[in-house]
Amino acid sequence: MRYQATLSGRSRDLTVERDGDRLRVTLEGNVHEVDALRLADGGISLLIDGRSFAAEFEEKGDEVAVLLKDSVFTVDIADERRLRLRAAAGRLGADGPQDVLAPMPGKVVRVLVKGGDTVAEGQGLVVVEAMKMENELRAARAGKVAQVAVTEGTAVEAGARLCRIE
Repeated sequence: MRYQATLSGRSRDLTVERDGDRLRVTLEGNVHEVDALRLADGGISLLIDGRSFAAEFEEKGDEVAVLLKDSVFTVDIADERRLRLRAAAGRLGADGPQDVLAPMPGKVVRVLVKGGDTVAEGQGLVVVEAMKMENELRAARAGKVAQVAVTEGTAVEAGARLCRIE
């Protein structure tokens, strides 16, 4: 199956094919052999081209938060069907308000903007500490901060609205 993964604003096409118990993943023309084993604690043990990795994943709609070593990465994953839907919709959804949501439960350690601020695409908005790591949440597009719904020290649940960009 074909997918498009977006990490830090950079999109990459990849294909995933099942080969017995393993996966064959093609990313940017490079083929990788992947063996994955779900662990009792919910994590996943990965063997990628003979190298071992331990990872944790949390799905949030189209996005997946990935904890790998000491870093959390948020990756937007779209399969072929979702890519077709996005193409048909064009940029319709990008014109309305954008709610910035907490990707996982945590504590707000810094609020980098205030209501009325103009922000650029990729600008930091709020820093949330989760699993003893700080995650800076950034604006997906340029706009104006319509509302900041949290203050420093606020505990938030996964999916809680942190701020709104218009």
